[in-house]
Amino acid sequence: MSEEQIREPQSLVAVVVTYNRLDKLRAVLARLLESPQAELQAVVVIDNASTDGTGAWLAAQPDPRLVVMTSAENLGGAGGFETGMRLASERFDPDWMVVMDDDARPAPGALAAFHAADKTGCDAVAAAVYFPDGRICEMNRPSRNPFWHGGAFLGTLLRGRGGFHIAPDDYRGEGRWVDVASFVGLFVSRAAIGLAGYPDGRLFVYGEDGIFTLALSKAGGRIRFAPAIAFEHDCSTLQGGQFRPLWKVYYYHRNLLFLYRMAAGRLFWPALLMVLPKWLLKLCHHPGERITFLRLLGRAVADGLRGRAHRPHGEVLALAGAALPGDSPGGEPSGSESRGDSAPSG
Repeated sequence: MSEEQIREPQSLVAVVVTYNRLDKLRAVLARLLESPQAELQAVVVIDNASTDGTGAWLAAQPDPRLVVMTSAENLGGAGGFETGMRLASERFDPDWMVVMDDDARPAPGALAAFHAADKTGCDAVAAAVYFPDGRICEMNRPSRNPFWHGGAFLGTLLRGRGGFHIAPDDYRGEGRWVDVASFVGLFVSRAAIGLAGYPDGRLFVYGEDGIFTLALSKAGGRIRFAPAIAFEHDCSTLQGGQFRPLWKVYYYHRNLLFLYRMAAGRLFWPALLMVLPKWLLKLCHHPGERITFLRLLGRAVADGLRGRAHRPHGEVLALAGAALPGDSPGGEPSGSESRGDSAPSG
């Protein structure tokens, strides 16, 4: 392939999921729409029934590349990404889509770097994600499946997450192949959709990105981590080990079981025996809520082992004694670590 063919721009559409974070959404769309049309054909925004004025603000935006779909209810991050990626495919049939939350944006020049990159053999490309202060964003660190790679498996036994996540040195290298990546700065090709389909919107929140990318890898798709393509993730992290709101306990653990089963195969049951005690230890972070925590965790484990991917969100709220979803994108509370924290870690 010639250098001209490698660098020839291909059509690219961005998919952004938002929920009640208008201040951050403004910054994301400003950064995306400053790119010329040759770099970015359109931006599809899925508004998950925001109540903070997001809908009115989006309706007033003049850029013709902006396509907005407002959901009648909060679909969660997973439902938003499935809806947005399907809409982008149907409306534009792009060569590539790039997905992100409303608190994540390409660094200046990132889309140009994507178009300039040699994507030969790539079905998806994962950007290097940083906090705005330049630190590596841990929750968006791509990984290899330790159950597929002997070295990564041994490293995981010895070092935990450090055994299967890519190393800091990889962010200064030429890139490498990975099995799992997050939905912050993930570029997904048309071929990848043909191999893996769309994200499973029934998952609501947590882990849909890990499950999608691992399914793509399992189907023979190849994902390249490209450190020359940088994204900024303007998020905070979970404080004190607590789930806020508490109903997140259900989705986090149920969806991790789906991911672990896909990742571990025949080793799933031994892995589960190692993971469950660690999950129970999280009770110490929820004094005064332990009965509710155990109720949510128990239902999550039961549904995860049965493969039940759809439980109405209202039922999950009722299990937690809650009436309303959280106050951040995809139904996630501010300060959550849900987006991207989906690699096999426990």
